[in-house]
Parts: sequence; C-alpha cells; structure tokens
Amino acid sequence: MGPAMVSAFGQTMYMVAITMIIGGFAGLVVGLGLYLSRPGNLFQSKILFNLLNILVNIVRPIPFIIFIAAVAPLTRIVVGTTLGATAGAFAMCFMATFAFARLVEQNLVSLDPGVIEAARAMGASRLRVIRTVIIPEALGPLILAYTFLFIGVVDMSAMVGAIGGGGLGDMAIRHGYNRLNWEITYVVVIIIIILVQLAQFLGNWLAKKALRR
Repeated sequence: MGPAMVSAFGQTMYMVAITMIIGGFAGLVVGLGLYLSRPGNLFQSKILFNLLNILVNIVRPIPFIIFIAAVAPLTRIVVGTTLGATAGAFAMCFMATFAFARLVEQNLVSLDPGVIEAARAMGASRLRVIRTVIIPEALGPLILAYTFLFIGVVDMSAMVGAIGGGGLGDMAIRHGYNRLNWEITYVVVIIIIILVQLAQFLGNWLAKKALRR
C-alpha cells in the first residue's frame, strides 16, 4: 500500500500546485478587477464591477462536489476526460479563482483610502499606485488569504477523489472507507493535517514578515 499512498500523495500535490498557481493568479486578477472597478475607485466601471460581482456570486456558493458535475461537459472538451488528476485540477482552478477573488477584494477594500489618495496627489499614475501602494499595503492579508485558499484547495482535492479524480481523497474513500480499512483512512487524515499545518505555519510566517517590513 506504500507505493499507492505515495502515488496518491503525488496526485494530490499535482492538483493542489496547478490550482494554487492558475487559480491563485486568476483570482488575484479578478479580485483586483472587482476592487478597482468599484464606484469611486481608480478604474471605476459599473458594468465591469457588476459583471464580475455576479460571476463570483453565482459560482462561489455552489457546493464543489456539485460544481465538478456541472462543469463536466466543459472539462471533457478541454481535458478530454472527466477522470484523473488533470480533470480534477481543471474544475478546482475555476472554483479557486472565484473563491480567491472575493478574498482579495475583501482585503483590498479594508485598505486606508487616504494612502491611495496621497499617492495620487503626489502625481503617481494609477498603475503605479496599484504596484507600489495597493499591493504592498495589502501583502500581509493577501498572503493569509492565499494560505486560506490553500486549505480550501486541499479540501477540494479530497472531494475530487470521490468521483475518480485520484489523490488522497480517492485513497481514503476507495481503499479505506469502502473496504473498512480504517488504517488507510487515518493515515490519509494525518497526512492532510500535517500538510495543512505546514502551509498555515509558512503562511503565518510570511504574512508576519510582510506586515513588519
């Protein structure tokens, strides 16, 4: 069972890594778009804000296990199959994008508008304000939000296992729960707990460094 467990761990890390890179970046872009297009902000646009807001509000509340089934036709077109780690990562990227977008927007909204206004008063362009004021000021909270996303993505990877996506979730359900082999189930649980704890520790450390810079 050792090699199978190692393989399942590798599949989980593959799905999580792809989702954190693609979903994390896309979520940052959508979240910035939400924040910047708000009324009175640097790139205010009622149409863009409402469009992004509606998209996030539609996708984010859908339970992920249902979302996987809902995007299955699209997954089949793009990936060629609805089974396996790549198909699972495809659905996870979508959900992670919209989940992280809202987290990014909420953290940016809490910024002190006076800092941005001061930068604008000194003649900084809008893009420069984003690069040198908004992102640096929100870096610590954004790192914590990204850490929170990681934990959610690990949770998603386990659910993907329930419908043939492979990974630790599949191992715990197919080889553990279905065969009443509780030892496998508990080993998977311990691996996931360690993984999440390490990510939380790293995220807290990086956020603390960013806040004290």
